[in-house]
Amino acid sequence: MYANRPFFGSRNRTRLVNKNIRPLIEYLHLFVLLILLFKAIMVVGFEKQGELTLKDYHFYYSLLSVVTVLYLLRSVICIGFKSFHADFFVYTALGLFLFFAIILNLDKNIHLLNNEYFYSFLVAGLFIFEFSRFDIRNVALVLNPAQLFMISFVLLIITGTALLELPNATTSHISFIDALFTATSAICVTGLTVVDTATRFTSLGKSIILTLIQIGGIGIMTFTSFFGFVFKGGASSFSERLVLSDFFSENNVAEIRKTLAKIIFLTLIIEAMGACFVYFSLDIQYFTTIGSRVRFAVFHSVSAFCNAGFSTLTDNLYDYRIRNTWSILYILGFLIILGGLGFPILLNFYKYLKYNIIRLVTFYRYGQKKDFVPKMIHINSRLVIYTTIFLIIIGTILFYVFEKDNTLQGMPIAGKIAHSFFGSVTPRTAGYNTVEMGRLSVACIVMTIFLMWVGASPVSTGGGIKTSTFAIAILNVFRIARMKNHIEFHGREIHERSVDRAFAIIILSIILLGCSALLIYIIEPSKGALKILFECVSAFGTVGLSLGITPYLTDASKFILVLLMFMGRMGILTLLFAFIRRTKTSVYRYPKENIVIT
Repeated sequence: MYANRPFFGSRNRTRLVNKNIRPLIEYLHLFVLLILLFKAIMVVGFEKQGELTLKDYHFYYSLLSVVTVLYLLRSVICIGFKSFHADFFVYTALGLFLFFAIILNLDKNIHLLNNEYFYSFLVAGLFIFEFSRFDIRNVALVLNPAQLFMISFVLLIITGTALLELPNATTSHISFIDALFTATSAICVTGLTVVDTATRFTSLGKSIILTLIQIGGIGIMTFTSFFGFVFKGGASSFSERLVLSDFFSENNVAEIRKTLAKIIFLTLIIEAMGACFVYFSLDIQYFTTIGSRVRFAVFHSVSAFCNAGFSTLTDNLYDYRIRNTWSILYILGFLIILGGLGFPILLNFYKYLKYNIIRLVTFYRYGQKKDFVPKMIHINSRLVIYTTIFLIIIGTILFYVFEKDNTLQGMPIAGKIAHSFFGSVTPRTAGYNTVEMGRLSVACIVMTIFLMWVGASPVSTGGGIKTSTFAIAILNVFRIARMKNHIEFHGREIHERSVDRAFAIIILSIILLGCSALLIYIIEPSKGALKILFECVSAFGTVGLSLGITPYLTDASKFILVLLMFMGRMGILTLLFAFIRRTKTSVYRYPKENIVIT
């Protein structure tokens, strides 16, 4: 289960420690933490918050004493193992922290240490620490990266559903299918809702949803792998890094640790900057307290960058306090675009900016100018950026043309442009609405369906068939029209495998959406074919826009949308790779023959 590094002691001690004592202590440690975590969930989810009762205090005191002893034992046992210094430091620090926290509070006169929130966060932190130290080598022997990715999301959805069913998470009880739908929507960063997030969930429920959005947006593998690297002191094995490099599309195995750190750093810094801009753009007349402005800014910044589309307002961003604040529409719009570009693109531009800043500093400091400037923007980045800009410009123009005399009527020209820009960006897997969706013209609905189907970019927080798939399909059409044998783009030739995958994704998505919409239409034909198709594409693209029928669907239809959200977040090809065994390459080829197409 944990990393089993060589032990440089006597042979007998090696066998005794590695095969008996060490696993026994680690399993006992995890078992005690699971009991504590269960207790913390019961306290937070079921009981009234406040000071610890004497019974609770004795419970935490007893089990945390056991945890303290186990940490100190593990710090002693790890001495002698290869690269044991990091483990020794971490176990000793945790053991001493728990020891002094318990000793100092023997008289129960420290307010912080008598609060149940403190113990809940402490236990959750210790459990995350232990969970992140799992060695995924053994798991990777059984599961491929696609299966690992899929199972991690399934486990998250189950956990999220259970947490949202806690009595303290909601103001009134919600059904199992509604909790499952909300948890799936949050983890798959969709934003479709069947209950009002603003009024049906308490602060605890909204915090759970925000956590699910953040984990689902970046990915549980990113979080656990990053913390695993940190807590193991970078002592992960080569095979573990190989699995992670495949998972994160990182070509350089040695760079996987830095890549993970950059993903976490970029995410947090962009979300923090977005929250600051939103905070200072809010109208103090409507958000009177600092706390209400901070909560709104943080929630919507995280939700926008993760392309989730969840809002703490009943009318989403169509709320009268937001819809006329155009600066917020632009801020959230750019957060959505950045989140939808994908981490490889963001990292590529991060390296590009870093290189040019260093080049400028070197030039001004030493007067030296480099003769050779490497081509740092990858072909994938160029394809994604050009496609994204094209879709935003076309979408903005069409939205303005279709809605200027409809939902945008009466607004000044600056407001119409701001809403048209946001109306073009938000179908690209975000899902916020700033206009009354039920009043959209049919032409605008069709355009929105198309943008939702294309979605965001690969390895991003969004869904859909992805911008690169759409771009390759268009380039392939031009290639066929020009009778060329291959696709060329910016001095590079697109690999045939990418073209095959793009074709497969487009065909499979159309079949999947057609079958899903047909099934829901058979179940409840009164909802209308266009509205049902809109909701299905919104779920598959993990967008979250709705024409208002989702909360009124039957449980069977909601479950179909849950499956669509899951498949849209995973990616159709990822699911195929997870279940279909790859065939070996054939050593023979049959003679080729043309098939009549037109």
